[in-house]
Amino acid sequence: MSASARQGKLIKGQTGDWEVVIGMEVHAQVTSKSKLFSGAPTEFGGEPNSHVSLVDAAMPGMLPVINEECVRQAVRTGLGLNAEINLRSVFDRKNYFYPDSPQGYQISQYKSPIVGEGEVVVELDGGKTATIGIERLHLEQDAGKLLHDQSPSMTFVDLNRCGVALMEIVSKPDIRDSEQAKAYVSKLRSILRYLGTCDGDMEKGSLRADVNVSVRKPGGPLGTRCEIKNMNSINFIGQAIEYEARRQIEIIEEGGAIDQETRLFDPNKGETRSMRSKEEAHDYRYFPDPDLLPLEFTPAYVDGLKAELPELPDQKKARFIESLGLSPYDAGVLVAERESAEFYETVLEGIADKTRDGKLAANWVINELFGRLNKEGHGIGDSPVSAAQLAAIVGLIGEGTISGKIAKELFEIVWTEGGDPRELVESRGMKQVTDLGAIEKVVDEIIAANPDKVAQAKAKPQLAGWFVGQVMKQSGGKANPQAVNDLLKTKLGI
Repeated sequence: MSASARQGKLIKGQTGDWEVVIGMEVHAQVTSKSKLFSGAPTEFGGEPNSHVSLVDAAMPGMLPVINEECVRQAVRTGLGLNAEINLRSVFDRKNYFYPDSPQGYQISQYKSPIVGEGEVVVELDGGKTATIGIERLHLEQDAGKLLHDQSPSMTFVDLNRCGVALMEIVSKPDIRDSEQAKAYVSKLRSILRYLGTCDGDMEKGSLRADVNVSVRKPGGPLGTRCEIKNMNSINFIGQAIEYEARRQIEIIEEGGAIDQETRLFDPNKGETRSMRSKEEAHDYRYFPDPDLLPLEFTPAYVDGLKAELPELPDQKKARFIESLGLSPYDAGVLVAERESAEFYETVLEGIADKTRDGKLAANWVINELFGRLNKEGHGIGDSPVSAAQLAAIVGLIGEGTISGKIAKELFEIVWTEGGDPRELVESRGMKQVTDLGAIEKVVDEIIAANPDKVAQAKAKPQLAGWFVGQVMKQSGGKANPQAVNDLLKTKLGI
């Protein structure tokens, strides 16, 4: 475990400080048109039991056939997590009876998973990072869904999800507080979306987490853990950890003991509640699935997939900092979501001088565009201002054709009315005045009308800002600010 992962926020109890130890099992639905062992479709929605093959329904004599695309996606994910790819892995049967699992077992992986140890580096407040270890990633099939609200006396079963491929990504118990946990899930989701191996839609259940929480005295032995099941919101994960850690601390400090159990989080009450006592692995009677051969890869197959990986968030962030001079914070904001990074890079493509205007473009994308999108509840995908339009606005500022103030007015016009920014500047007379003669005329008039302010500015040069403001006001924000500054310094003799 990395030193950085250990430095979490301690919780104060009656008997001193306590440390929270968190491990996560994230279930990510694999992006694939068909299920893990059948040809049934995987799309969300659809009438109950309309996406079910005979294999999913466990009809007698039906045999599973592995979906190569799901295997490929799991290997690509492992590579994106800097993890070891196991060239030989085995599918096992995990035996338990549940009404939404018609086979009476789940096909999963136990001792020989497809992906071994890896790591995820997460960014925390104040520019700190923490490295969270990945224990393993294995493939398994999802269960169906019980519908309790269709009848007062019966439960209905929908098997549309049954057999959908999941990657279970198991972290090491390296997470030390709720902020690290939230950052970890956000980063993991971002990596999966960059890779295109999972759409990360938590509302539809494509990504959900089981969160294991225990508490101990700092540096002491690990405590008994409780597992909070099926969390599908990053904020709820944070709230559940905070509540569960305090609940365990109170029990221990009052002389009680923690029972190893599975719990659920109630977002309305902001608390966890007991669901069932936790089974140990041997209760599932795992054994290799007799219908599936072991998966075997050649090193060349893995190398081929590695060579085709897209640029991932950490690599993109490093490139933005190094080649464009962006601050780590700005680069981090831009790469957090794949769509945001792609939008920014499309803006860059439309700018003639990337070295000069790369930082300016980042500023406009983050502050003006993202700020406005958040305020109005839009996503980057439905932005009224396109990347090409924003590139034109940034280019006009960089060239000195318009000032920052006029650029904001131009942005407003493009946002509400659309149009080509360069044509709008021409047709609406928004060009910045760089003609020194015209600016000088305005400067002279303001100096002549304000002798008292002239005296004050000569005594205290920082008061010259008042004159700059007046000139900009009188020119409708069109005067070139640098030219105004230079002229005023000369005329006022400061």
